[in-house]
Amino acid sequence: MSDTEFPLVQFMREGFDPVAELARIRTEQPIFPMEIPGGSTVWLATRYDDVRSVLGDSDRFSNDFGNITGMGSNQEDPGGLGFRDPPEHTRLRKFLTPEFTMRRLKRLEPRIEAIVEEHLDRMAAQGSETDLVQAFALPIPSLVVCELLGVPYDERADFLRLSTDRFDFTAGPEASLQAINDAMTYLTDLVARERKNPGDGLLGMLLREHGDEIDDRILASMADGLLTGGHDTSTSMLALGTLWLLHNPEQAARVRDEDGYVVQVVEELLRYMTVVQVAFPRFAKEDMELGGQQIAKGEMVLCSLTAANRDPALGRDMDSVLPEREVAASHVAFGHGLHRCIGAPLAQMEMRIAFPALLRRFPDLRVNGEVPFRKLAIVYGVESLPVAW
Repeated sequence: MSDTEFPLVQFMREGFDPVAELARIRTEQPIFPMEIPGGSTVWLATRYDDVRSVLGDSDRFSNDFGNITGMGSNQEDPGGLGFRDPPEHTRLRKFLTPEFTMRRLKRLEPRIEAIVEEHLDRMAAQGSETDLVQAFALPIPSLVVCELLGVPYDERADFLRLSTDRFDFTAGPEASLQAINDAMTYLTDLVARERKNPGDGLLGMLLREHGDEIDDRILASMADGLLTGGHDTSTSMLALGTLWLLHNPEQAARVRDEDGYVVQVVEELLRYMTVVQVAFPRFAKEDMELGGQQIAKGEMVLCSLTAANRDPALGRDMDSVLPEREVAASHVAFGHGLHRCIGAPLAQMEMRIAFPALLRRFPDLRVNGEVPFRKLAIVYGVESLPVAW
């Protein structure tokens, strides 16, 4: 690989695995300088310990969107909480945190089970083969977000279209941006309606408990962040996880037949797949040394979650899926520190429900054609997953 290709190495895969060049960088120069157009230096952190150090240090590193736009701190951004710094990040996150405890999320479990079963029924009714992405992995996360937010039932078909169009890049970036704007327009209107008559979903709960502390646009942005963070990522994990299970029938049989075994498998697949390949960018608040490199104030640091989760420092044979493994520390598939994905428990619940249900309904499920993996992607996945039964 030539030097000009290094800035892309963190977005590249070979099947399930990161490219070999990423492991070489982690070994030889784990804080790696990448020159980008304009002559600026961006640093790529690849070791587990360095990644955790950067992600966990909000005193020395900023997430603020203003670092990208040059418009000052805590600008309205496309990342929900992802591009906000304390104290604004802390203020907004404290509103959401109680809604993502396992106790609160348990109320969604019956509805997630019903959504999964409805889509399995549709698959069975349409014949003996399908694209599992379109029939299963794509719609389920969107409908779960509908349940979470409290989107009215008669608006969910339109919401599904809005939430999927933004991730369809075949029509070009303008169409994707328009879909994001359309979603924000819808969510802003939904928040305004919920403020007048709060429902039982997350938006209604937040407005009842904190309505005087948060305005409609900020709440709509937070809802959009939940959609962005919980849709494409969960779709990719459902598809990639299923593909891996179909290639490993002994593990698939245990997920299907053994109650509780799916919990171990899901955690190990999250680490192994690391569908979000790179964390939100961090910007140095001061001159510093990191991993033997001198980082200047204002320079960007990208954390390769993929490389960190395959770091041998975590344990043995990290390039394999070993559900019973004991690792030295927690994986960083959901990030780390105060910006760790707030929706992690919901994503885990979706997978723990979906994988066994799919394998029980179609015990002879098999891959039925070529599987096209994404070529360059922040969120890794497959374009389609043809299956038959």
